[in-house]
Amino acid sequence: MSSLNAKENNAGERVEKLKVPLANPSKEAAANAAKNPFGLVYGDAISKNEAGKVNLTPVSYKSRGLDIAANVYTPANFDPNKSYAAIVVAHPNGGVKEQTAGLYAQHLAELGYVAIAFDAAYQGASGGMPRCVDTPANRIEDIRAAADFLLKFKGVDRDRIGVLGICGGGGYTLKAAQTDKIFKAVATLSAFDSGLARRNGFLDAQISTIQQRLKDASDARAKEVLTGEVEYVPDPDITDEEIAKITNDLYREGLKYYHRTHAHPNSTFAYTKSSLLDLMNFDAASNMDLINQPLLMMVGSKADSAYMSERAFAGASGTQKKEYFKIDGALHIETYYKPEYVDVVMKKLAQFYGENL
Repeated sequence: MSSLNAKENNAGERVEKLKVPLANPSKEAAANAAKNPFGLVYGDAISKNEAGKVNLTPVSYKSRGLDIAANVYTPANFDPNKSYAAIVVAHPNGGVKEQTAGLYAQHLAELGYVAIAFDAAYQGASGGMPRCVDTPANRIEDIRAAADFLLKFKGVDRDRIGVLGICGGGGYTLKAAQTDKIFKAVATLSAFDSGLARRNGFLDAQISTIQQRLKDASDARAKEVLTGEVEYVPDPDITDEEIAKITNDLYREGLKYYHRTHAHPNSTFAYTKSSLLDLMNFDAASNMDLINQPLLMMVGSKADSAYMSERAFAGASGTQKKEYFKIDGALHIETYYKPEYVDVVMKKLAQFYGENL
């Protein structure tokens, strides 16, 4: 992995452009990313930095010895000598910083916050081999490391750092906030419990195969040790007709989003099969009583994944300020990009962070 265009950022660290293999070599992904100089694939994305407007700065920092690629969004007329609240935005499973995490980071900067969207370790443009390792410990540490970066970023008020986790990033955000009290306000959008889903299957559809899948993951780890060969749970190669036949809204709409409308060269659903050894005994909803910070959990009213947020929210007995908010009419994936739902989310976040940061 090589680094290019090194310079200093506001945290006094080197800014680097990282080279990693393409996770999604499709024409759709290449075309989407080529439309924007920063590779952003969401609507109304920043295309250049201008005075008096929200600006985007690509940064790189270390986490557990790995280079983490991130984008920092700063408010209009940002002055590093002033004091700003800041928000960490954690992306969905399979996602990268140029998709919905970037969209919400940009909108948060429009509200006056410093916001950071980053690629998880081993994923996106961040470092780590083998590619697409996806373990809870890494994902949780990624969120903490982003906060660590903000602690050193000039202009950030260290006592006013919040977090927003989307989909899988939401589940990991809950775990990070349970113990790391650097986060003064905790919000999730369409939270996804990766452990519950990998263990039982989405909507508990794979309970009967738990032990076989654990055996397969164990065998995959052994193969890595003995041969160096890495087995992957693959990203499906699927036609539009096949996507349309999928009955689960989450998976059908997710494939449209990640494979078609918002595909990005660094985004993939694939992950190492051995990651299941850690994923399948993870539970995002455990120890929720440890969260004593203000908590906002948002879900689409029609989201088939809402049971995961409901389960976690029910255990959040340690905070005196919590809200479970439904976005009327929205499916899980629609909260990532549809303007009418993004607007609702942003109004709620403006209120929540405004009151608590």
